Amino acid sequence: MNMVTSLLNRALAFFCTSLSILLVACVVIQVFSRYVLNAPSTLTDEMARFLFIWVGLMGAAYALGQKRHLAIDLLIMKLENKPVQLKGLKLLISVISMVFAAIIMVYGGGSLMLKTLATGQVSPSLGIEMGLVYAAIPLSGCFMLIYLFEEFLQQLTSN
Repeated sequence: MNMVTSLLNRALAFFCTSLSILLVACVVIQVFSRYVLNAPSTLTDEMARFLFIWVGLMGAAYALGQKRHLAIDLLIMKLENKPVQLKGLKLLISVISMVFAAIIMVYGGGSLMLKTLATGQVSPSLGIEMGLVYAAIPLSGCFMLIYLFEEFLQQLTSN
C-alpha cells in the first residue's frame, strides 16, 4: 500500500504542478489580451476557470495525502495523555472522512458527472463536455479514499 501512495504522491504533485503552470499561463494571456490588446479572450477565461477547479480538487487530495490539510485538533490535543481514547478518536475521524469521501465526492460527484455527460452539456467557449470538468470531483474523492484507507490501516496497526 505504501508503494501505491508513494506513486500517487508523485503523480498528483506532477499533475497539480502542471495544471498550475497552465493556469498561470492562461491568466497571463487573459490579462495581456484584455489590457494590452483590448480584446479579452473567452477561451483562456473559461480554461482558467476549469483548471482552477481541477487544481483545487486534486490539490485537496494531495494535501490530504501529505497530512497538510486544515484540521481542528482541539479534541486530539485534549486526549494526548490518553492513548486509547486518542486512537479511538483518530479511527473515528478516519471513518467519518472515508464516509464523506465515498458518499459525497465519489458517489455524489460521480452521479453529477454521469448526469451531465448524459445531457450532453458543453462549455460555451471551449466546447468540451461539462461532465469532464465535473470528473474532478469523483476522481479527487477516489484519491482521498486511497490516502484515508492507508491512514486508517496505519492507525489500526499502531500502538
